[in-house]
Amino acid sequence: MQYRRLGKTGFLVSEIGFGAWGIGGNYWKGTRDEESLAALHAAIEAGVNLIDTALVYGEGRSEKLVGKVVRERSERIYVATKVPPLSQHWPALPEDRLADTFPVAHIIASTERSLRNLKADCIDLQQLHVWRDGWLEDGSWLEVLHRLKTEGKIRAIGISLNDHDPDSGLRVVTAGVVDAVQVIYNVFDQSPGKHLLPACARHDVGVLARCPFDEGSLTGSITAETKFPAGDWRNDYFRGDRKARVAARVEPLRRYLGAEARTLSELALRFCLAHPAVSTVIPGMRTRKHVGANTNVSDARRLSDGLLSALAAHAWPRNFYE
Repeated sequence: MQYRRLGKTGFLVSEIGFGAWGIGGNYWKGTRDEESLAALHAAIEAGVNLIDTALVYGEGRSEKLVGKVVRERSERIYVATKVPPLSQHWPALPEDRLADTFPVAHIIASTERSLRNLKADCIDLQQLHVWRDGWLEDGSWLEVLHRLKTEGKIRAIGISLNDHDPDSGLRVVTAGVVDAVQVIYNVFDQSPGKHLLPACARHDVGVLARCPFDEGSLTGSITAETKFPAGDWRNDYFRGDRKARVAARVEPLRRYLGAEARTLSELALRFCLAHPAVSTVIPGMRTRKHVGANTNVSDARRLSDGLLSALAAHAWPRNFYE
């Protein structure tokens, strides 16, 4: 496992982190706690030392599983979690006010709940789970997070940017008030590479790249006939003809498989890791099989400029909310 610096935090984190949304089980169906715990242990044994969870993942279930494993390990594990928007709007809406989304009392109460779930004294990276650019002027969110930092309840401050809206983080990154940002970055959505990632590099802000597989699309496992369990959120994400459209977009990527990447999953992860501003990529890993496939990609090899140039042509601008 290779390690990178998480911006100005100074944390040396594994290139492949553990995305712990799926093990919460409320949106991803079929998850079993026994397998989730085994996957977490396997990831740590493979060198993973950053786990990204959130208070709303399984209404605390993910945090509790993460906390249990971290307490059982002797390795230094960095835990990142998130304060959910009080409005319950994902993504945050243009009309949402900071006072209604992240009031001071809510940030404090959410942090305390996460600490109880994790059974920890301190959270390494506390993030706001959504973000609107206009909230920067209201400093109440930052003041309370700094207070929590002074009290020793959190170590670093981050924001998780709205889906497919990386430029909404430019002002907060440039202002130098956060330690890290989390953003969707993958072969289909390459937009962070234009402005956000260069800005993070200039201002020493760590980057957690999420959704490297576009919720499974870029693994090549989605076909027009794919069916998800009842209640699984992917039924909405891949609604209508999206499965067929995804399969048609993924098929041409197979031509690039070979010496630089043997599988589509490997290609997807190596694409993210090729950008030097990315501190860690956090694919969801619900099973030990996922862990083995994903962690093996961190081996110091980088995609060639020629392949990266070819992949640039596969960016897929689309409306994710239709």
